[in-house]
Amino acid sequence: MVSERMKGLGTARSVIRELFEYGKVRAAQVGAENVFDFSIGNPSVPAPDAVNETAIRLLREQPDLIHAYTSAQGAADARQRFADSLNRRFDAGCTPDRLYLTVGAAASLCCVFNGLTCPGDEFVVFAPYFPEYKVFIEGAGAKMVLIPPEIEAFQIDFDALEQSLNENTKGVLVNSPNNPSGVVYSRDTLERLAGLLSRKSAQFGHPIYLISDEPYREIVYAGVEVPWVPHIYRDTIVCYSFSKSLSLPGERIGYVFVPQEVTEGDDVYAAVAGAGRSLGYVNAPSLFQQVTSMCCDMTSDIKIYEENARLFVSSLREMGYHVVEPNGAFYLFPRSLEPDDAAFSERAKKLDLLIVPGGGFGAPGHVRISYCVQTETIRRSLPKFKELADSYRT
Repeated sequence: MVSERMKGLGTARSVIRELFEYGKVRAAQVGAENVFDFSIGNPSVPAPDAVNETAIRLLREQPDLIHAYTSAQGAADARQRFADSLNRRFDAGCTPDRLYLTVGAAASLCCVFNGLTCPGDEFVVFAPYFPEYKVFIEGAGAKMVLIPPEIEAFQIDFDALEQSLNENTKGVLVNSPNNPSGVVYSRDTLERLAGLLSRKSAQFGHPIYLISDEPYREIVYAGVEVPWVPHIYRDTIVCYSFSKSLSLPGERIGYVFVPQEVTEGDDVYAAVAGAGRSLGYVNAPSLFQQVTSMCCDMTSDIKIYEENARLFVSSLREMGYHVVEPNGAFYLFPRSLEPDDAAFSERAKKLDLLIVPGGGFGAPGHVRISYCVQTETIRRSLPKFKELADSYRT
């Protein structure tokens, strides 16, 4: 006998991963230059040179220490550097004892959900959303409540949100810049959200935590502001990763930040740490605790993503696709040219265009395009997107 839930998770194929693996097989058959893989969010720009240089220096200077265990919450000197950076950039009021270093943003979220969840708790998520949120929330023993997408601009449907909030609501999850839409919530939107959550927290007699998932925080375009959410809503918990900003998705390093102002903040931090212990994380990778803390004010060359976004949006719109312009991250989420987004993705696949159906993101009738690729790849793919659009006109 095994856990049926875990067996299901282990055998269910991720559409994203399935397309990605298909792309590798197909590239071997017809040549990589003839396969246009927009399936997975793997950063296409390298990490800053300082990242590799710092890693090499530390490996040479501290060969006996750099691979050792650290404190469960992370090395004190690394947490101090992260805190200093947050205070310089956001006036965050961060101290090292409010940072818990993790194995990436996924682990950060799992620690938060497991640390907060009591029997019967619910977490609200806005569509479109990263599909693993459901896995993380249900894995913590909570219920995910999904707010349908507002498809004209992918902003928050406040009427639907207010109707969903109840005595069992433990938290609301926001992801801005958003995967898969690239949308950034404005300060006005976040202030309206904060006002609603404050009123409902008072009504229900307990805090509703706002969990801000921010792996794309640094990837924004044309001067778009990504507000520091804890300044807007007191009971905010921040989850962060260096996978995207420093192009280090395989190194698995991030953190949870529990601000001093959070209601029952000491208990929340302790519960996050306890969840990390229960989930067996031990400590975040020791080498990259040091490397990222020494390079955390840097980013990879995100100008390439902005160039890719402009090229894709203008070109697809000329072909007749409906596209909400992204303000950050490296994803487009256009409407599929037929209601069945899975069928649309399959038709694209026949042209060696690998794009992900939107149903898995909670927004049927759309597809996700990851444009973290070389700009030339996008240029060469455009005739295929035109051929795909034309196939619906004949």
